[in-house]
Amino acid sequence: MDRFDTIRIFVRVAEARSFTKAAEQLGVPRSTVSTAVQALESRVGQHLLHRTTRIVSLTADGEAFLQRCTRLLSDLEETENLFRRTGSLSGRLRVTVPSRIGHLVIVPALPVFLDRNPGLSIELRSTDRRQDLVEDDIDCAIRVGDVNDEHLIYRSLGRLVIVNCASPGYLKKFGTPRRPSDLERHRVVGFIAGSATVPEPWTYVQRGETISLDLTYAMATDNANDYIAAAIAGLGVIQVPAFDVKTHLARRQLVEVLPAARAEPMPVALVYPRRRHLSQRLQAFVEWVTPILSSKLALAA
Repeated sequence: MDRFDTIRIFVRVAEARSFTKAAEQLGVPRSTVSTAVQALESRVGQHLLHRTTRIVSLTADGEAFLQRCTRLLSDLEETENLFRRTGSLSGRLRVTVPSRIGHLVIVPALPVFLDRNPGLSIELRSTDRRQDLVEDDIDCAIRVGDVNDEHLIYRSLGRLVIVNCASPGYLKKFGTPRRPSDLERHRVVGFIAGSATVPEPWTYVQRGETISLDLTYAMATDNANDYIAAAIAGLGVIQVPAFDVKTHLARRQLVEVLPAARAEPMPVALVYPRRRHLSQRLQAFVEWVTPILSSKLALAA
């Protein structure tokens, strides 16, 4: 095993915070990972990792060494690609996105990106639950909502416009709410976001202030497709990003209600693990996907 292989193993252990996870991601035995890190520590003459039965963390020397190593590996990759022809990027990119953004925006546009970069492969994880980018070995993610993670680089794309809507059948049966307080007499469908265990509160903006309503939900789900399907089926009123229901509104499967009581637009961002340098393939993906997201998501200023 050469020095670069040893450094790659150390970086993967540091990012995954686990010898076992690093071994799984690299497809090698755990003993190989442990031996490589021990050899590296012996070579540099410093302990780089704190080891416990539950988690692995970096020492102060390990933090400094990791920064140098990530820069070194990035420079090595760029050097190896220096004389390759344009468009010859290769390797795999793991990307995680909210399910509706994956279905409506990313997947339909991917053929263009892969035609430009035939050597690349995309592993797309469409889920409405947030994944740990480092532990799950994810290259980048599209996140809706606030991002508070010092380990991630955050590239803001804008804010998603949120609308309230219900099916014509529901409105015919139960009437149209005219003010937010009317929702106390209506059926509402709840959405359970991320790692939450209860539905998000219903909110709207009034004179610059965000107001929350404590409502009883007819049903709740953690899946965006089911959330919209519930509204179309007449189960109740929902709050949802406008891009999600653009087609349904145009086809009159859903009707916007309470247009003056919309929720605060939600921030949407592209995030990736904090590194000094990005791989060329990740840079290519970020540059390609950013304008697509900005144009397709009905973003507010």
